[in-house]
Amino acid sequence: MKAIAIDTSNLTLGVAIVDDIKVIGEYITNIKQNHSVRAMPAVEWLMQECGIRPEELDRVIVACGPGSYTGLRIGVSIAKTLAWTLNIPLASVSSLEVLAAGGSYFNGYICPIFDARRGQVYTGLYEYADGELINRRNDQNLLLSDWLSELKKEKKQILFIGNDVSLHQELIVEVLGDQAVIASMTEHNPRPAMLGKIGLMKEPEDVHTFVPNYIRLAEAEVKWLEQQK
Repeated sequence: MKAIAIDTSNLTLGVAIVDDIKVIGEYITNIKQNHSVRAMPAVEWLMQECGIRPEELDRVIVACGPGSYTGLRIGVSIAKTLAWTLNIPLASVSSLEVLAAGGSYFNGYICPIFDARRGQVYTGLYEYADGELINRRNDQNLLLSDWLSELKKEKKQILFIGNDVSLHQELIVEVLGDQAVIASMTEHNPRPAMLGKIGLMKEPEDVHTFVPNYIRLAEAEVKWLEQQK
């Protein structure tokens, strides 16, 4: 089964083509440029480089959030369009799960972090057990200080992973001390190949009704709802 995996949920842009046994090709950048003008050309370039025709794809996989509202809409729109046009299944994977999957070597809990501004983060708690990535705490949006207070009660070391960890590293270490382990620079980008690997095992979504998992409403939507009350 050949699949294309697309992640535009955060600053990192990732596209990969995978099958059941190998990564055929992978494209990753971590730069401040608009995904709306770069994502589809990246898809086209990678497919051409790998010699894969659209009709050879068996599945489309997309990182479904949480993350940037605009970024999520771009990736999900591309994925849904490809799946519908090619008449192939669409699968989705939590953006936090993809990030946490990079900690497969770590013997403890894995805490992926996306900054959500104003002291808040998107996060969850994961752990590898018998080679399988397990979600120990559901993906959520909350104040980092509250989250760290909860994590301090755990008895295991915790690997913090993600490009936004550096924004909060001082507080993380202050609260958790030696319990906190910071992933290395090369592990902070979510890997689209990992997205593809996980997505091959997920149940397909309904292409027409599938929407991103924002976890929280955009600020503009919150204000609009308040005005309607």
